[in-house]
Amino acid sequence: MKTDAVTLDDVDAGLVHALQIDGRAPFRLIGEVLGVSENTVARRYRRLRTAGVLRVVGTLNGARLGHHAWTIRLQCPPDAATAIAKALAGRPDTSYVHLLSGGTEISCSVQTPTADESEALLLHKLPRTSRITSVSAHLLLGHYALPNNWAGPARLTPEQAAPLTPPPTDDSDISLGPADRSLFDLLSQDGRASCTELAAATGWSESTVRRRLTTLRRAGVLTFLVDISPAALGFRSEARLWMSVRPSRLTAVASAMARHPEVSLVAQTTGPTNLLAAVNCRSSLDLARYLTERIASLDAIHTLETAPVLRTVKRAGSLLPLGR
Repeated sequence: MKTDAVTLDDVDAGLVHALQIDGRAPFRLIGEVLGVSENTVARRYRRLRTAGVLRVVGTLNGARLGHHAWTIRLQCPPDAATAIAKALAGRPDTSYVHLLSGGTEISCSVQTPTADESEALLLHKLPRTSRITSVSAHLLLGHYALPNNWAGPARLTPEQAAPLTPPPTDDSDISLGPADRSLFDLLSQDGRASCTELAAATGWSESTVRRRLTTLRRAGVLTFLVDISPAALGFRSEARLWMSVRPSRLTAVASAMARHPEVSLVAQTTGPTNLLAAVNCRSSLDLARYLTERIASLDAIHTLETAPVLRTVKRAGSLLPLGR
């Protein structure tokens, strides 16, 4: 089912925002915030998830463990793009795999634990992939906005959001063990998997699962995201922006863009451009206005390349169902 075939009413929109705040918030608590019953919230969630509109996924924040984060751009012939994008999306270390620019370009995000693994992926594995004509890799040096804080799903008042907000993360050191891989594997498919299901996957007791989830979240290593197409929220024109910004003004420009409600990602990068942004607008006309008015007012931006998103093969978590 296409995501734009399902219309979100006020309760659905409130549920999406509540899950953006805390993907594992109890349905009982969400119901209290929205003024509806727990059963209504559970039923709405199941309907939207079954329809392929949304799901909650648990993701690894590799930055807290010293992992390297990259955004990669690949050029290929249009007839090969879908197959290559699906192959990339099938990798556990990729996220946000998009077909761009008339189907001749693919972009994706990658996390690698070590410099050696980054080298193996970027210098050996990708260039040998059939029909990729060029690869451009950009190391992410710092984020100013992230998808889990995007203003697009916002519906709740600050007073409604307060009881849903998880405790702040701390700076405690943490390392991952073999069972954590099983935990993350299941959460990447279903971030609301029950403690019983997580216990079966890890071999831990349910009480151990609960403690581990709390520890990983407090350390900022485990985050929960709402995997929902911007189109389902009315934002039907997505684009990736690569910008070259005067270094002395880079922080100011990135901070200003992070406050724009259209922007779901702003990151400083290496490479010929030094700033990356993901933009979500309600129409191509709105995108044009954003570029010619908001972006144009930031005069420290020297060059701007815009690549419309034609199709999303993977967002956070595991590969999206075919046809979505």
